[in-house]
Amino acid sequence: MTRSEVMSRVRSKDTGPEMTVRRALWAAGLRYRLHDKKLPGHPDIVFATRRIVLLVHGCFWHGHDGCPRHRIPKSRVEWWTSKIARNKARDAEVRAALVAAGWTVMVLWECEVEIAAKVNELARLIKAAPAPSRG
Repeated sequence: MTRSEVMSRVRSKDTGPEMTVRRALWAAGLRYRLHDKKLPGHPDIVFATRRIVLLVHGCFWHGHDGCPRHRIPKSRVEWWTSKIARNKARDAEVRAALVAAGWTVMVLWECEVEIAAKVNELARLIKAAPAPSRG
């Protein structure tokens, strides 16, 4: 299978790590919205009543520094380096826009999703977050 065939099968929504997080949050009794088109960047998971968004980032695509899953392919190194840099810049812009709009932004990396305790801790934090006042 060629690289273009492999990359054409990469999904932007309902990825494995995202589905793992969603299942764990649902099992913890947390309810959420998915990919809210009204918000900058269409965050993966939205807790509207608490004004919290959760971004589930793939280590490769979002350039997780220091992670072994983030390796630039050996072919077309310049193109991939540029691509990942653009993704990281867009991620920073989206986070800044969400924070400016009054949202709390949580980022969960693909490599962290494999640690069940991390997702359980995340569910605990979200449950403990107070709903913002509507004053």
